This record gives sequence, structure tokens and C-alpha cells, in this order.
Amino acid sequence: MAELELHHEHGENHDDFGRTIGIAASVIAVFLAIVTIISHRAHTDAVLMKADANDKWSFYQSKRIKFHSLELGEDLVKVLGPNSPEAQKMLEKYAAEKARYAHDSDTAQESAKDQDKEAAQVERQALRFDFGEGLLEIGLVLTSLYFISKSKLFPVMGGIAAILGIAIAASGYFS
Repeated sequence: MAELELHHEHGENHDDFGRTIGIAASVIAVFLAIVTIISHRAHTDAVLMKADANDKWSFYQSKRIKFHSLELGEDLVKVLGPNSPEAQKMLEKYAAEKARYAHDSDTAQESAKDQDKEAAQVERQALRFDFGEGLLEIGLVLTSLYFISKSKLFPVMGGIAAILGIAIAASGYFS
């Protein structure tokens, strides 16, 4: 197995720029960790909101099924004998229940639509956080390439990518 030798530079050959790049890479890594956590939380929130919206749509559908069942009952009463007092009472009861189910289903539908909109907003935020995370990762890798190549171009490109990543992630809060 090959041995790894670490050479410590002292005196005139000390790489102050390398130390600065090491600190910059560490700062980028901290921002990357923060944005990653925020991104994961946003995705979790979006999933929970979509699940809640699905529950609300299911509730809406159940109210609509009950409403249509009452319509069927009304039709049957009208066909089989609408002239009896019992049939009239049944039709009045069905009409009241239909009004209640219509109101409940309208309320459930609005609630589900609102929840869908909120989930879509959080998904848009999560996408920006993801782009920011990706650019921060690229920035960290490019910055770290300085230690292999000693080319100052890599930290410059890495810094630009990291700044863009931070800006895009921050824009997630304003989207």
C-alpha cells in the first residue's frame, strides 16, 4: 500500500493563499450544510402539504358522493310516489341534506385548492434551494481543486459559483 507523505511548508515557501482558500472552502461548506438542511426541510414540508391536500380532496369527493346519492334518492322518490306526505317529507329532508353537502363540498374544495397552491409555493422554494445547494457543491469542489493544481482560476470560479448558489438559495425565501 502506498504511503501518503504530508509536507509541511515553513518559512519563505509558506502558502498564505492556500490557507485563505482553505478557509474559504470551509465557509462554503458551512453555507452548503445550511442550504442542504433548508432544502430538505422544504421538501418535507411540500410532501406533508401535498398529503394534506390529498386528504382534503378525498373529503371533497366523499361529500360529492353523498350529494349525488341524495339526488338519486330524490329521483327515486319522485318516480315512485311524490304525492304522499311521507314522500314530501323525504324530499324536504333530502333538499336540506343536499344543501349541507353542497356547502361542505364547496368549502372542502376551496380548502384543497388553497393547500395545493401553498404546496406548489413550497415546491418552488425547494427547487431554488436545490439549485443553490448544487452551485455551492460545485463551488466547494472548484475551490478545493486549488490544492491539487495550485491554479488560482479554480478558487475564483468556485467563489463565483458559491456566491451564485447563496443568492439563488436566498431567493427561495422571496419566490
